[in-house]
Amino acid sequence: MTGVPGQTATRSGRWERGAPSGLPRSSRPPLTDARQFDILRSSPTRLGAHELHRLQRRDLITLLAGTTVLSPFTARAQQQDRMRRVGVIMGFAEDDEVWQAYLATFRQRLQDFGWTDGRNIRFDYRFTGESTERMRLAAAEMVAIAPDVIFLSTNPVLSALSQLTRTIPIVFTWVSDSVGSGYIASLARPAGNITGFHNFEPTLGGKWLGILKEIAPAVTRIGIVHVPEITANVAFLRVAEAASTSSGITVSGAGVRNADDIERVLNEFAR
Repeated sequence: MTGVPGQTATRSGRWERGAPSGLPRSSRPPLTDARQFDILRSSPTRLGAHELHRLQRRDLITLLAGTTVLSPFTARAQQQDRMRRVGVIMGFAEDDEVWQAYLATFRQRLQDFGWTDGRNIRFDYRFTGESTERMRLAAAEMVAIAPDVIFLSTNPVLSALSQLTRTIPIVFTWVSDSVGSGYIASLARPAGNITGFHNFEPTLGGKWLGILKEIAPAVTRIGIVHVPEITANVAFLRVAEAASTSSGITVSGAGVRNADDIERVLNEFAR
């Protein structure tokens, strides 16, 4: 496309001297860069209105197609500038040093990927400890906040939250038997709004029994401390009970619901 005598628009959007100015219409290079159109549009002293109207139809279509392809990337870049909100519900005490270290690593890795707390991401924390009431309250508060995603730990917290939302994305950790607990459809295809990372599978219940037998061959009776309301805990117990029939070990459940129950069930088991 010729604009100024002795100059031709190149694909990079620059004007080059010495290029032939009388190229036939069929041999003119197509406009493939939006900057070329900007140059033509912003240079009225170089090109008259009649020159702009001579843009080939295929050139304009090519230019618009290129702009359409680029627009999703532009929109994505704009979205990254928006402050994202992440809800965090931990089924542990706020002063738990182990979980605070985990969360520090979590934030650092997000920062490594460009998500900086206070700049383009914000965290809302809830720490519930072992209280099921605080778990229900934290879940309700977090759903009301409506963050972009909720990150949580433990089966009881996930149970409380999954009853309140089917739309907010949930990522879990320190959760066992998510399929048997009804949180997801399958490990391969979770479906719904929930996914995450397992720490244990119920099948390990049988392996634990085998390891105990290797360590202490004379053991004939084992009590498994568990929370009866947590499906995954019960699954571990059932697997261990099934494995005990071939190992000569008697397995009994020791149900607890809080720290005070632990001493009680241990005393009962020792009798």
